[in-house]
Amino acid sequence: MNTVISVKVNSEVKAAAQEIAKSAGLTLSAIIGAYLRQIAATRRIEIFAPEPMTPNLEKLIAEVEGELASGKASKVFNNADAFLADLKR
Repeated sequence: MNTVISVKVNSEVKAAAQEIAKSAGLTLSAIIGAYLRQIAATRRIEIFAPEPMTPNLEKLIAEVEGELASGKASKVFNNADAFLADLKR
C-alpha cells in the first residue's frame, strides 16, 4: 500500500529537481521513492551537497583561467613521455 509524505523544500530546488527528473523520463515522486527504497535496502543514507565556492576559490580559479588563456600555464600532455620530453627542452 502506498502512503503520502509531505516535505517542505525550497521552490527553486524543487523546480530544478523536477526538470532533471523529467529529462530522465521520471517523476520527482519516482525518484524520491527509489531513494527511500535504496535507504531501506542498504540501511545507508548517502547525501551529496556541493559546497558553494568561496570568494578566495573564485579568485584562484579566475587566476588559473587567465594563465591558461595567456599561455603562461603548462600545455596539456596526453602521456608522461610527452611531458618529460617537453620538460627536457
